[in-house]
Amino acid sequence: MLSVNDWLYDGESVCIGRKGTIDHPLYINGKFWTVDTLFYTYDFRGIIPKYCYYLFQTINWQQYNEASGVPSLSKTTIEKIKVRIPSINTQLTAVTVLDAVENTMTVGKQKIHYYQKMKEYLLSQLII
Repeated sequence: MLSVNDWLYDGESVCIGRKGTIDHPLYINGKFWTVDTLFYTYDFRGIIPKYCYYLFQTINWQQYNEASGVPSLSKTTIEKIKVRIPSINTQLTAVTVLDAVENTMTVGKQKIHYYQKMKEYLLSQLII
């Protein structure tokens, strides 16, 4: 498949790899298209999508791997995973705190990248 003319879904979703990288959930908010190597969520009754994303990060997806070669998951296996979902208020609190931590980590990573580039530049300017 080289290109598509439309999106598959528009909105908040949490994606999990079906083949390959099965243990790195992805939060998406907007238009996207996926192929058969990625599951996506779209029906959030009783759970905030961003909370679902954080919840998915707590699951040891590798223990549900169904293949000996390329890691793989099936819809049937995923549907059997039991999780506890707290009240919406608890979810909102958790998302607020975890988003703040994630944002702080992102800023920290950006600063490290900036300092690495600055160091590389300064080292390139050394005259030995």
